[in-house]
Amino acid sequence: MSRSRPLAMLPALLIATACAKSGANYTPVIDGPKGPTYESDLAACQQLAASGGVVDGRVAGSTAAGAGIGAASTVIWNGNSDNLGEAAAVGAIAGLASGIARQNNSRENIVRNCMSGRGYRVLG
Repeated sequence: MSRSRPLAMLPALLIATACAKSGANYTPVIDGPKGPTYESDLAACQQLAASGGVVDGRVAGSTAAGAGIGAASTVIWNGNSDNLGEAAAVGAIAGLASGIARQNNSRENIVRNCMSGRGYRVLG
């Protein structure tokens, strides 16, 4: 195995680290008093947001589309397929990042809406 293989996993690790306080782990900004049930309400809303799978069909689709676009673009731009695997991997990572960002945004919205539904004035 070449030395570049472990480095290829670095973007995925960075993506996962960047998402640690987002998505289902999101803590919204609340205007006004939090009250005695705030922590349990927040935990319940975060659990609701996390109830979906880690990688859903949309994330998998974004990853596959990114790989396909990366592979096709290297053939079109370079006129050959010498770097096809690398281009597909870069495209897959970009698609994965996009899908995870979209999924995290959706989960943050679930937390916001859930907290709002429990009577909190959610600012963001």
